[in-house]
Amino acid sequence: MKNKKKIIGIAAVVVLVVLLGIMYTVFREKPVEGSKSITIEVVDAEGVSKVYEVKTDAEYLQQAMDEAEGLEYDGYVGDYGFTVESVNGVSAVYETDHAYWSFYVNDEYCNYGISQQPVEDGDAFKIVYTLA
Repeated sequence: MKNKKKIIGIAAVVVLVVLLGIMYTVFREKPVEGSKSITIEVVDAEGVSKVYEVKTDAEYLQQAMDEAEGLEYDGYVGDYGFTVESVNGVSAVYETDHAYWSFYVNDEYCNYGISQQPVEDGDAFKIVYTLA
């Protein structure tokens, strides 16, 4: 009897995980194809802001950042996608200085990393140096 309950419990968990995966796939934000005009604002450690106007066909933020003239960034690919450690020569490495780069789209915190954050026409992105 105990084994039967365990099997039913495990089966219920598997079904729940599969359903959540399907819901994520169906309802997650999708990239938009075609030409778009966006802005990318960078706010550095001193609070100095620089805005980049970008016309792009990029579907994701990282591609648009690559196309933004004068915007430079660096980092590494980790378990959760691309992690940005420096923007325009300003480093923000949490392990060493308790700082990181925050990413916003239309004044809301981005739900995805830059390699997965969809870009839509008219989006306003902000990259902000943030102390923890």
